[in-house]
Amino acid sequence: MSVNSASNSSRDLSVGGGAPGTRPSGRLANREPTGPPRSALDWARQRLAGRDTRKLSAAGQRATHQLEHLGPAWQVVEWPVAVTAGRDQDNTGFLAIGPGGVYSVTVVDHGRQRVMVAGDVVQIHGRRPPYIAQARRSAKRVSDALSAVVGTKVPVVPVLTFVGSGAISAHGLPTGCLAVVHRELDRLLLAAGNKISADTARKLADVASHPATWGDRYRWYPDNQTASDNRTAQR
Repeated sequence: MSVNSASNSSRDLSVGGGAPGTRPSGRLANREPTGPPRSALDWARQRLAGRDTRKLSAAGQRATHQLEHLGPAWQVVEWPVAVTAGRDQDNTGFLAIGPGGVYSVTVVDHGRQRVMVAGDVVQIHGRRPPYIAQARRSAKRVSDALSAVVGTKVPVVPVLTFVGSGAISAHGLPTGCLAVVHRELDRLLLAAGNKISADTARKLADVASHPATWGDRYRWYPDNQTASDNRTAQR
C-alpha cells in the first residue's frame, strides 16, 4: 500500500538533467516536477483497486461454492450490469434460483473486521454502508425484469451475506431482507421449502441468463403502473 517516497524524491531532483555541476535551462528550472510522483500514486491506486477486486471476487466464489451443497435443482446466475448499475464497488452478488424461489444475493467481504447489524443499519469498522437498501433495490430490479418477460409477478427475495472471519453481532434483523453469514447461506435457502417446481426454477434461470432480459427493450415502470397505463397517459 505504501509508495517509496525516497525513490520519488531522488527522481524529482534529477529533473532537468544535464552534466554534473551544470545549471539547467530556465524553462526547465522553473517547471515543477510532474510525471514520477503522479504516476507512482496512480500505480499504487491501481494495485489497491486490483487487490480489492480480487478479494471481492474470491468472496463471491466462496459464497457460490456454499450453494453446491443444494444440488442440481439450484442454479447460480451472475448479476447482469442492469442490477449492478449505481452500486458501490465494494460488494458483489448473484442470483440463486431453485425450488425455494428466486434470491438476489449481495456479498460483502468484511475480512477480519467486526460487523454489527441493527435492523436496517450495518456498521463495519465505523462505517455504515447502505447494504440493506442496495440489496432491496437489486432484488426489485431483478423482479421487475423477470416479471416483464414472464408476464406475471416474480417475487425476488433480497439476501445480504457476509464473508470474512470477523465477529458478527445482530441487534434486530432488517425488514424485507435476509442477512446471513456465507457458511449458512445454503441452509437459509433450504429453510424456505419448496415454493416452485424444479421445472419452473430452471425456466426462470434460463430467463435470468438471457441477455435480452436486461436489454433496453424492456421498460421498468413505477409500482402499481403497467405499460398500458403509460400509453393511456400519453393520449
